[in-house]
Amino acid sequence: MWRNITAYTKQQGKTILILVVLRGYAEAKEKPIKNLNGVMKQKVVILDGGHGVDCAGKRSPIWGDGSQLFEWEFNRDIVRRIAAMLKSDGIKFEILVPEDKDISLSERCRRANVINADCGNNAVLFSIHGNAGGGTGWECYTSKGNTKADAIATVLCKEAEKEFAPDGWKMRFDYSDGDPDKESQFYILKHTACAAVLSENFFFDNEKDCRMMLSDAGRDRIAKIHYLTIKQILK
Repeated sequence: MWRNITAYTKQQGKTILILVVLRGYAEAKEKPIKNLNGVMKQKVVILDGGHGVDCAGKRSPIWGDGSQLFEWEFNRDIVRRIAAMLKSDGIKFEILVPEDKDISLSERCRRANVINADCGNNAVLFSIHGNAGGGTGWECYTSKGNTKADAIATVLCKEAEKEFAPDGWKMRFDYSDGDPDKESQFYILKHTACAAVLSENFFFDNEKDCRMMLSDAGRDRIAKIHYLTIKQILK
């Protein structure tokens, strides 16, 4: 089932439209696989929008024109845009956190692991975030060591580089271990049984980055690199 809820909020004297997709999936066109008990299973993409409306901080400064980015809304809107693209192609997906409120990392991992088990250990998770800390540009993470997520992250990095580098955006890659993703012990990466990649999609405390993150065009571009990555890894 696919549902949109339209909510309006007043902010800095402006009315802002927020579209939140609660949950959605589409039937996969690809050939299903069999798990050990013979039940037909299909690949599932898990989309995780990080944080929640009740998270302290996790927002940009208020810029000179009164605009401000809230990371929970940005993350969920990118998830919604990716989901719409996947739905149009008949790729099965699950939105991990349909709620606006923050859901604990342990609960997120529990949900992801249930989905992964239900599809015969054939899921892949993308955790969507905005970055902060005074930098600029794009980066993504996998858990430490050689993991099944490394190849997925490499595809995502290549798509990000093709999309953003020609415009001068910084690609924050780390080739010290032979691939472009960074490694971290982020909870969502460490405690999920499926392959998991966390993307940090520009810095909301940098005004140039944030302007792009606030724009429809920028959000479409960020969603597109994830969609194109998913299309490639499901071939």
